[in-house]
Amino acid sequence: MSEELRVREGRSRSLAQALEGHLTEWSERTGTTVEIWALPAGEVPAAITKAVMATLGEALTNVERHSGARVVAVAVTLGPSGLRMTVSDNGVGFFGRAEGRGVTAMHAHFDQVGGTLSVNGVPGEGTTVSGVVPRQD
Repeated sequence: MSEELRVREGRSRSLAQALEGHLTEWSERTGTTVEIWALPAGEVPAAITKAVMATLGEALTNVERHSGARVVAVAVTLGPSGLRMTVSDNGVGFFGRAEGRGVTAMHAHFDQVGGTLSVNGVPGEGTTVSGVVPRQD
């Protein structure tokens, strides 16, 4: 059972553990190196955890299908202002606006939890997906 499914069903202990497990499985399956720069140290609400895992899944699918990247770097942090997520690859990148079902889905996942997301590419250098969910008191 995938870490994403475990999180959806409420069986994962933390977002950090779910991310680490999913990234390890994905890296082993695809042969793409994953560099984990940061994982959240605190408790993350279930809805935000689901949004992060779903967005990460879409981002990794795009890396696998389109980028030709050899390395993906992931950082997810939780601080006083909220949660930040960055997924960067060293693939082919793109010029112009990011489009497609996966990009639309990533935006929707972050919108559902009051966050914002951007997808930026640099031709020949890679793509970066950045999301922010402000602290919700």
